[in-house]
Amino acid sequence: MEVDAPAGNGVFLFLLERRAKGIRDPVKRLRFLRRSIARRGGPWTGQDLDWGRRKPARPAIDRRGRLAPRPLAGILLLLLAVAGPTGSDVNRLPHTPDPGTGRAEVPRVWLVERTAEFELYSNGLRVERGAVTSNRRRLPCLLPREWDEKTPCERRTAPAGIVFHTSESLVAPFEPEQNPVLKRLGHSLLAYVSGHRLYHFVVDRFGRVHRILEETDRADHAGQSVWADGERVYLDLSESFLGVAFEGQSAGNGQGVRGRWPVLSPAQLHAGRVLTEMLRSKHQIPAGNCVTHAQVSVNAGNYRIGYHTDWAEGFPFRELGLADNYDQPPASLSLFGFRADSLFVQTAGSRLRRAVEAAQEQVRREAATRGLSPGRYRALLAERYRRAAIKVRAAEEEP
Repeated sequence: MEVDAPAGNGVFLFLLERRAKGIRDPVKRLRFLRRSIARRGGPWTGQDLDWGRRKPARPAIDRRGRLAPRPLAGILLLLLAVAGPTGSDVNRLPHTPDPGTGRAEVPRVWLVERTAEFELYSNGLRVERGAVTSNRRRLPCLLPREWDEKTPCERRTAPAGIVFHTSESLVAPFEPEQNPVLKRLGHSLLAYVSGHRLYHFVVDRFGRVHRILEETDRADHAGQSVWADGERVYLDLSESFLGVAFEGQSAGNGQGVRGRWPVLSPAQLHAGRVLTEMLRSKHQIPAGNCVTHAQVSVNAGNYRIGYHTDWAEGFPFRELGLADNYDQPPASLSLFGFRADSLFVQTAGSRLRRAVEAAQEQVRREAATRGLSPGRYRALLAERYRRAAIKVRAAEEEP
């Protein structure tokens, strides 16, 4: 419903400020402020501030019939107040827009029975315990999205997410005639994974879920890795995320492989879905923190992403009850200035490539907003990563 303009400009400035503070991207926020200020005029709608229809503006007239001056000083102060930081403080650089961390609907799942041989859950998930081993307890150092050297680590022992892998082990054609070979390869994989404490769970070709480590223990699955959600930054995802591997191979000419990416059996898809349901229900894991190894893996030596590229394409997010997280810009690029080389771009699927391009474009925009070259801005982000990595490593090495 249309209303007359309120007396004075206080309400306008109040609504403008409130609306602008809800826009996280600094470039979009600045554009919004400029448009809204340029359109300031007489009769307006309650949705006037650049998000609804408005009447044609008419100039404000004072009591003497002259054009009334607009409160430029107040508007400029507001512009400076809410447009966002412009300095180069390495710990206050703006972040990527929050990824989709909303908690998608997941049914409640509970443990029905547990023996030395298996675990049974209410959604039909059965977890085999024959390959269980142990490792040291996870005790991650989690940082808020805004932090400095004085910010204490958050010691949150519940896993913050799941990283999905492929085992990259030898595979045989998934045919009845290959049954002895399939079983032998599966047994060899479990022995290797258990001996090296690589994952928390392995889903074999027959859809059986094998526990390797308790969720309280660290699995050495992610290597150098980076992720972030709307609240926290995660470095060293082996500490903060669970590792789930599907038995399969993402390259080769063997049957069961289509192009470069694994073809999961229907049994593996079903097992992956009920396992993901259980873990998300048990630990309240956001859907946006269920990601693939290729999305989080980095090489701090050459400052490139994609040191590991398993599931750089083709991961069945939707079949596992998840949103398509390939759409999320990698936090390593947008928050810490890592680069994507040509080899990774060629390896990644089209969806992940678009996310990488979006993150790179965001870095260029933010650099321009600060009057910096993209290279200089990435150097500041790299310094931010270095400080965060030192802080996290020191905290995890504490006795």
